[in-house]
Amino acid sequence: MLVIRKEQIEQLGAGALRAFEDEMVAHLAEFSPPLYKVIKDDQLREAVRFGIAQSERYGFKLRGPIRLYLEMMLLFGSHFDTDPQYPWAREILIDRHSMPEMQRAELLCEKITDFQEKVSGPNGENTRKALEGLQIIGRNPLDLSPVDFDESIRREIYRVFPQKVEYIGLDNLRKLIRDGRKEAKSYEFPVTSGETLMIVLKFAFGHGCANDGLYPWIGRTLRDDKIMTPAARAERLEKKSVTWLDHVLKGSLGEEQI
Repeated sequence: MLVIRKEQIEQLGAGALRAFEDEMVAHLAEFSPPLYKVIKDDQLREAVRFGIAQSERYGFKLRGPIRLYLEMMLLFGSHFDTDPQYPWAREILIDRHSMPEMQRAELLCEKITDFQEKVSGPNGENTRKALEGLQIIGRNPLDLSPVDFDESIRREIYRVFPQKVEYIGLDNLRKLIRDGRKEAKSYEFPVTSGETLMIVLKFAFGHGCANDGLYPWIGRTLRDDKIMTPAARAERLEKKSVTWLDHVLKGSLGEEQI
């Protein structure tokens, strides 16, 4: 079992690190071809570097666990380790003193399999239906009342992807909703419509999607100085989200399309 230690990489030089990165970039490109088609080598390499550094924080030094960590970034978002939707991931990752990394990696694999069986469904059928539901919401934005907003958005999310909501639990979904509302407010997005947008993005792409190198179009739009008003920024982000979903569902996503 090959161990990738920081000191080894430093001794062998940049060439060894580059070779390992090359291997992981090639693997992730095969793991998620649609995503790779958009972000290409350089952006994916940045995500790989981020993932290697993050996995090291949890004591992952073996090739297999590091690769698993990177795969989980593609499945759940680069910041899955702090995402309220996946508390089991962090619980396993931080238990480094009582379990060696291979045992933790095996537990993570079991949870991923369980998630895919109960949430994604056969051949990702449930996930595809959920994306189609989000696509409809993107084209026909929800008009939710601010009076009972939290309960209304929870019902809508459940309607779109009941399997995921049941798996992550209502308490964790409420945490995500609070997180999304808070972030929408920080961008001065319109009440309810902008909040809905941020919550849906976090639900779909992970709670750290605004700073996720796997979805650079989100962060670029949020920080684009050419967009003059918060309402215009939210509208642009909503359109880009719909474009992403359209092409993911068609299997024809291209960099120029977002």
